Amino acid sequence: MANKKYTIAVTGLNAIDSPGPGIAVIRGLRESASMDIRIIGLAYESLEPGIFMHDLIDKTYQIPYPGAGAESLLTRLEYIHQIEKLDVIIPNFDAELLPFIKLSPKLKDMGIRTFLPTEAQFEERHKINLPEFGKKYGIRVPHSKAIYSTSEIPSLVNEFNYPMVAKGKYYDAEIVHTPEQMLSCMNKISAKWGLPIIIQQYVKGTEYNSTGLGDGMGNTIAAVPMRKQYITDKGKAWGGISIDEKEIIDLTHHFIKSTKWRGGFELELIKDFTNTFYLLEVNPRMPAWIYLTVGVGQNIPEALAKLALSEKVKPYESYKVGKMFVRYSYDLIVDVDEFHKISTLGEL
Repeated sequence: MANKKYTIAVTGLNAIDSPGPGIAVIRGLRESASMDIRIIGLAYESLEPGIFMHDLIDKTYQIPYPGAGAESLLTRLEYIHQIEKLDVIIPNFDAELLPFIKLSPKLKDMGIRTFLPTEAQFEERHKINLPEFGKKYGIRVPHSKAIYSTSEIPSLVNEFNYPMVAKGKYYDAEIVHTPEQMLSCMNKISAKWGLPIIIQQYVKGTEYNSTGLGDGMGNTIAAVPMRKQYITDKGKAWGGISIDEKEIIDLTHHFIKSTKWRGGFELELIKDFTNTFYLLEVNPRMPAWIYLTVGVGQNIPEALAKLALSEKVKPYESYKVGKMFVRYSYDLIVDVDEFHKISTLGEL
């Protein structure tokens, strides 16, 4: 019997030095053994590399930035849907999730499915809310607070010790060692992402990540932990290895069960010199290294798409340990006419 055909739109095509998850998600979808999938790329800028990866993406459309508002996004998606008849949309950026969450009922009425966290889940795991999140669910987190002005920098030593970590609302994080560095860092991050800046006590240790998939009822569909092997100057994992770490698996199951998490996610963790794990961040979508889960036997992108389509998905029970991902860069040779087309028409 032939596999049923679906059209799935995916964002996050910026496969750069700090890559979005889109290309890794698409690779997982392409390897589905039970779904015949047409991939529609959704891009924000005309130089996102995924636009030109024609072996992975069948057609790409530009969409408005999240700051343009949900109605502007909906209008564009209605146009794309008229042409492509979308079955599922998988957004992959933190900053775009809330508009998609708010639009999900209207998208469903149009026949487009999503599988995203609820608005309450999205808000409570925010970096600014992480201390309360940790207390509510019994998860260790480093001390942190939000600051809104550079005038608050001198008083930080009353609550924190240097070094500290300064984080943007959505992205970017830097370790700072002095008040002068904090001032420079705060100005740089706030110029990009706005206020507040989240200050977190620096914890020295080994960095780990866990990604998974919750069904929205407290059940774990997938969970894969990895240890970072190579970290870029932006703090991104450029290499990692799947590990057998019971404490991380237990924490991941606890996170899903206690929050009743719906959709994909990533837990950023660190283990200090006392072998204690701390939760640094909860990212409310699949990470850029999600293709490792496909390589170890848990195709999370495929499972998420099936859940969006209300198909029954059997939870994964195991994964291969000792599998590594090593990220790499290569040059795409692109006809300038393609660049002009996506830049002027918004389609390719």
